[in-house]
Amino acid sequence: MDPFPWQSEDGTYTGFIKVHLKLRRPVTVPAGIRPQSIYDAIKEVNLAATTDKRTSFYLPLDAIKQLHISSTTTVSEVIQGLLKKFMVVDNPQKFALFKRIHKDGQVLFQKLSVADCPLHLRLLAGPDTEVLSFVLKENETGEVEWDAFSIPELQNFLTILEKEEQDKLQQVQKKYNKFRQKLEEALRESQGKPG
Repeated sequence: MDPFPWQSEDGTYTGFIKVHLKLRRPVTVPAGIRPQSIYDAIKEVNLAATTDKRTSFYLPLDAIKQLHISSTTTVSEVIQGLLKKFMVVDNPQKFALFKRIHKDGQVLFQKLSVADCPLHLRLLAGPDTEVLSFVLKENETGEVEWDAFSIPELQNFLTILEKEEQDKLQQVQKKYNKFRQKLEEALRESQGKPG
């Protein structure tokens, strides 16, 4: 059987998919690294490997990135490609690709398997992004995968937890100090002794 005009002889094909980035947490990137040049892309220079310094920032919510992939490109490879484009050094397992579909007036998200091939799904669904679109989100497994975080991220979590703990302690102390003052006032009034 002859391949379709858009297929190569081995039956594979290439095309574009758009991925919406809906990340609520900051991502980690190398600090002080210039954006990748065309020369770096052609030579496949990994600028992130040139420094150990890291910084975190939030990607713009609902940014859209278009990727040129083949029919054999897996979800895992799409995630790695997106992270590389944005120079994100976080563990790819911290992220998941979802397909967003509209059904019965509702928007539904379904997590894709790392072995799924998004371009094949796009072809089956047709070009309408209302029927199917792809979204990169944090991988919400229910369990925190601590191994997926870098040492600076873990230290940042500890700093945040310590601050939250101090805030809670101050709230409790303030509450009981007010309670103590009211009790002492009530005792003084009941004994008829001023301050």
